[in-house]
Amino acid sequence: MSDVTPSLSGLLLKSGIVAWLANEVRGVVLAGPVIYAMYRSGGAWMAMWLGLCALAGIAISVVAPILVARKLKLLPARSVVHARY
Repeated sequence: MSDVTPSLSGLLLKSGIVAWLANEVRGVVLAGPVIYAMYRSGGAWMAMWLGLCALAGIAISVVAPILVARKLKLLPARSVVHARY
């Protein structure tokens, strides 16, 4: 049983990373048509407002899992990389 636990947790971690990356790609794919529709609307205020609301919803759905993962300490905070010269 003890041999199965590390491999199972590694598998779950890898599948979680794949799901996170898929969520990021989904956000970019969903934002494209919204930005194009805002461009095609010619700057109508209602279209701009609806586009900004749609983009905010997409951003929340992409950023929220990252914030939750950091809150639960599943994702490390940004690390500072010091270059050696």
